Amino acid sequence: MIDDYQEFVQSIKRKTGIDLALYKEAQMKRRLTSLYQKKNYRSFKDFFTAMERNSDLLNEFLDRMTINVSEFYRNARRWEVLEKKIFPRLLSSNKKLKIWSAACSTGEEPYTIAMVLSNHLPLSQISITATDLDTNAIQKAKIGVYAERSLAEVPDAIKSKYFKKEGQFYKVADEVKRTVSFRQQNLLADPFESNYDLIICRNVMIYFTEEAKDKLYHKFNAALRPGGVLFVGSTEQIFNPQQYGFESEDTFFYQKR
Repeated sequence: MIDDYQEFVQSIKRKTGIDLALYKEAQMKRRLTSLYQKKNYRSFKDFFTAMERNSDLLNEFLDRMTINVSEFYRNARRWEVLEKKIFPRLLSSNKKLKIWSAACSTGEEPYTIAMVLSNHLPLSQISITATDLDTNAIQKAKIGVYAERSLAEVPDAIKSKYFKKEGQFYKVADEVKRTVSFRQQNLLADPFESNYDLIICRNVMIYFTEEAKDKLYHKFNAALRPGGVLFVGSTEQIFNPQQYGFESEDTFFYQKR
């Protein structure tokens, strides 16, 4: 007999196209159980029935399953490698880079990319695509206003140049915001564009099953041009990059062969 959670997984896939079976079950089940209990539902079935009637509850479910934890210049040493090693190589053969921030959350990552790349190119020449499953996160990203804790690793020169303090918050400069185009995307289900020079996908793969990761690495490789780079998170090192058509260029940076 199919259990309550498996039935919920099937119902969510029919309703939203999101396949929860591709996420690590124990983590996802625990996170969503705490959500429905907090809302005073007794089972996944009751929870789904309520979501059918209440779009706010559905949006809260999407927020909970996508885990929006981000900050500017997260793991600063990696951004230094991007600025000093990766970007100079990519720019040596092409001044118009095609860049994608996948699973961009609330926008800190794509805006960081623009700020780092602005040390090589004027902002007016920078164009970044940023995608996420969560439309609420994308709306926050477009607004571009952040709590001070999100800026903990931002160099002082960058903070004074590209942020404006408004009360307890910091607003990203409009010229930085103009470099990024945001849209919704389901990484596990939707097709990818091609010929990217750089794809950044950090701190989301850890939530996926090995099967889902395997599929995604192949999709990312196909989306890059030869010599293009995949930049992953600090807990997501690819131990066998060759099987996906990559070679390691630096720690957490993989070049398409």
